[in-house]
Amino acid sequence: MSIQETLKGADSLDIVRFSHRRCPAESCFVLLIDAQARLVPAISQGEAVVSAMDRLVRAAGILGVPAYATEHCADAIGPTVPLLADRIGRERMLAKRHFDATRAPGLTDRLAELERPVAVVAGVEAHVCVAQTALGLGSLGWRVAVVEDACGSRRQDDREVGLARLRAAGAVPVTVEALIFEWLGSADHPAFREALGIVKEG
Repeated sequence: MSIQETLKGADSLDIVRFSHRRCPAESCFVLLIDAQARLVPAISQGEAVVSAMDRLVRAAGILGVPAYATEHCADAIGPTVPLLADRIGRERMLAKRHFDATRAPGLTDRLAELERPVAVVAGVEAHVCVAQTALGLGSLGWRVAVVEDACGSRRQDDREVGLARLRAAGAVPVTVEALIFEWLGSADHPAFREALGIVKEG
């Protein structure tokens, strides 16, 4: 008898719900929101937020998780900060003017082509474009994980409320470190040591 069959009558467990909270590497893509040159300097603890996004994107690169980034009104706010732009590549920068990136023409088509059901979202500002985009992705059928230590806002209270809103909506809260270990799955993963080096930078 399987564990699932044994626990079938257990009211305290919702096995389907638990499975929908997992973020295996082969199911994920990363979407960084608006980490742009004229916005990041205004973000509370902005250097730490960018560092967390950088670790996230590097780990994604070595573990086979595609990463994209949005740029909001880049003509006014500037491009993605060079550190992250160099990691991701200009061909994976997605322009937008709506705060909810899913409303940008063609953007969700690009993401749907990946055929990955879990959207891993990080960026700025947590209570505006991150929140609205995460809610938009969820409403379109993606499961959403929010990398909380890689999200920022100009004011900490806005950040906290934005992230709380997403948790209440059903987004899975994760950290860069937790996600890296979930993507690895095992100490036997061939990229374990390289990924562990990224974890230790945090």
